[in-house]
Amino acid sequence: QVQLVESGGGVVQAGDSLRLSCVGSGRSFRSDAMGWFRQAPGKEREFTAGITSSRSGETKYILDSAKGRFSISRDNEENAVYLTMNNLKPEDTGVYYCAGSKYYWITDKPSDYPYWGRGTQVTVSS
Repeated sequence: QVQLVESGGGVVQAGDSLRLSCVGSGRSFRSDAMGWFRQAPGKEREFTAGITSSRSGETKYILDSAKGRFSISRDNEENAVYLTMNNLKPEDTGVYYCAGSKYYWITDKPSDYPYWGRGTQVTVSS
């Protein structure tokens, strides 16, 4: 059974930092791009960050509104991907989902990601 399990969410104040972790099991995600999506209440799921496979140089993408504050990384030995979030803002509030792509390059369409975690809640108070 393939699983992605996120952790690291929580309730923080504006300006604080969080590091989200996502660990995969049941298959290796080494050759796949990985992504983080977030979903705020009443809104559609939004592509937030992505990282290509290591063989593609681990090219990274960060949502414009999060550039300079968020970073994404991966550890293939741990079958894990991380999202480090600094200087959090109330508008960053939402459920953050880790996802494994069917491609080794980054896409922003949820339909390109067949593997999903159950999400971790991030709440940023002002």
